[in-house]
Parts: sequence; C-alpha cells; structure tokens
Amino acid sequence: MQDHAADITSSGGIAAGAAVGMAASAAALAAADAALVRAVADEMHPFAIGFFRSAFGVGFLAPWIIGRGGLGLSRYRALHLLRAVIKLLSLVAFYAAFASAELADATAVMFTAPLFLTLGAWIWLGERLDALRIVGIATGFTGALILIAPGSDAVSPALLFALAGAALIAVAQLMLKAMSAHDDTGTLVAWNLVVTVPLAAIPAAMVWTTPSPEVLGLLALQGVLGAANMALMTRAFGLADASLLAPVDFLRLPMVAAIGYLAFGESPGPATWIGAAVILSGTLVVTAGGRLRTHRARLPAQGK
Repeated sequence: MQDHAADITSSGGIAAGAAVGMAASAAALAAADAALVRAVADEMHPFAIGFFRSAFGVGFLAPWIIGRGGLGLSRYRALHLLRAVIKLLSLVAFYAAFASAELADATAVMFTAPLFLTLGAWIWLGERLDALRIVGIATGFTGALILIAPGSDAVSPALLFALAGAALIAVAQLMLKAMSAHDDTGTLVAWNLVVTVPLAAIPAAMVWTTPSPEVLGLLALQGVLGAANMALMTRAFGLADASLLAPVDFLRLPMVAAIGYLAFGESPGPATWIGAAVILSGTLVVTAGGRLRTHRARLPAQGK
C-alpha cells in the first residue's frame, strides 16, 4: 500500500514537473510572439495579424490534424465556435496593445488574467472567494492601476486593450477547463485552430494589406510559435493545476523586457517593475489561496 502511494506521489511529481517545463517554454514562445507583433505592426492591422497567425498555425499542424481525425466526435461544437471568437478577440486586443505600448508594460498588464480567472470561477463555477483571495485580487488590480495610471497625462489607451485581452483570455480558459472534461488536448487545440481561420478572415478582409515577403515570413514564424504555444499550455493545464502554472508564466516579463531593450530600444521605467511586482504579488496570493483551499479539502479524505 505504501509503495503504491509512493508511486502515485512520484508520478504526480513527474507530471507537475513536465507541466512546469511546458509552461516555461510557452512563456518563452509568448515573449517571442510579442516581439514579432511589434515588428510587423507598422505594416499589418491586428485583425490581419490574427488571421495570418491562425492560418499559418493550421498549415503547420495540418498533417497532425488530418491524421488524428475525430474532430466530429466532439460534443462541444457550439462552444468551440464561441471559444474561438473569444480567443480571437483576446489576441487582437493583445496585438493592439503590443503595437502601441511598450512590450513590458503590455505584458505586465496581461498578467491580470489569473485575477479575472478567479473572479470568473466565482461567478460562473460557484467557487468560493475567501478573504485571502479577495486581498490578492485587490492587490493585483492595484498593480494594474499603477501601470495604466488612470487620470494622468501619460495613460496609454493601448494598456486598456491589454486589460480587456486579459479578461477575455480568462473567459476562454474557463471554457477550456470545462471542455477538457470530455475533449482531449488534441481535439481542443485542433478545433480552436480550424475554427479561428474563417472567423479571422472576415474582419481581416476589411483591413486587408498584402504583406511584403519579409513580413510574411515573420507572420509565418508567428503562426508556428503560436500553435506550439497553444499546444504546450493546453497540455500543461491537463497535467497540473492552474495555481501551480500561473506563477511560471511570469518568466515572460523579463524575457519580453530583454527583447524589447535589444530589438526596439525600450527601457521599462520604475512604474513598470513596481506595477508588475504588485500584480505578481496579488496573483501569487490568489493562487496560494486556491492551493491551500484544495489541500484542506483533501485532508478529510486522507484522514479516512
């Protein structure tokens, strides 16, 4: 019995370690994605960037999508469509932020997504909000206010796009959590990619600009990185709790800051690091509260 319990603990630790590694790799890909958006933003509209990202992502994964089959077996067809719309809008909001705001500022505001996720779980899934989580949420949004600086002359409307994108991505993640109960990782990734292409083509056609060969190459690279990022994060969430993975995503900020400095000459000011630190603190409090509540819920079962 003890050997069996040890095997379960060991396998759980291996799965958690693999999930953390996937989340860290996804953070690096997301940092590169932000830089690619900035590089093509002068020539391409955010809607067009979203379309090309989806189209090249599907092209990159087409052999895998065709080979695995089974997409028609999903019981969530309408939800796949709705999630694709929400995910597309979140991407476009992030791209608008990356195009105008400093990359580090936009990325820091994006880290409010776990706060929106916690609020969404409370509203739609009935999860309890204890005092610790409420404090964490308030702290995190205070950090966002430090960055956005409402009422000041320096406020960047682009950061409001980042905030809206964070809220939308939280909704998409809540849907992902519910849908993963019956659809596997591959089905979730494939459906999102396939459905997003025709959805993104409609607004992209309204702002169409034919990209130069150089920009087209960057868009193709972004599509590949985006597809890999989605696959990594979807698989990571299937192996470990969001409370474990959320802090790992903060590795993206120093990566983005380094890329912004080296590629675009951006140098984040004190408000960026202070606001990001406050958001990080709030997120860690929220995730720690969730893990503590889960641990307490398991104690009676372990005692039996």
